[in-house]
Amino acid sequence: MTLSIWFSLLMICMLGAMSPGPSLAVVAKHSLASGRLHGIVTSWAHAIGVGVYALLTLLGLAVVLKQSPTVFTFISYVGAAYLAYLGVNALRSKGGVAAKLSAGKKARLREAARDGLMISLLNPKLALFFLALFSQFVAVGTEIT
Repeated sequence: MTLSIWFSLLMICMLGAMSPGPSLAVVAKHSLASGRLHGIVTSWAHAIGVGVYALLTLLGLAVVLKQSPTVFTFISYVGAAYLAYLGVNALRSKGGVAAKLSAGKKARLREAARDGLMISLLNPKLALFFLALFSQFVAVGTEIT
């Protein structure tokens, strides 16, 4: 791949990272409720999940998901269940972020990392993004130049 193609890929990934979604809400929740360190841990865990999707896509997830729609459906349902779980917990919480801030109650770093990783790994939109993106830029036999 030429340098201009790498830059095109980089710009598209940056635009995707800047678009708001459920991951932004999770990072903001942990940052506001528990502080900057928790927000950083959440965002790094999210980045690791995105990196896993990128690596799996490059290694052939696109082929697997194209051949087995059942796997993609499973990932979609698990992701929807996780988002529903987050929504139910948000509705059941007493006072939300404002109450946690006033009470000084912080989440554990492990919870922040778990939420960041799960929001990326269980997001079927992210899988579709990488499948569509890398299929345009990466072909069989593509070499780094």
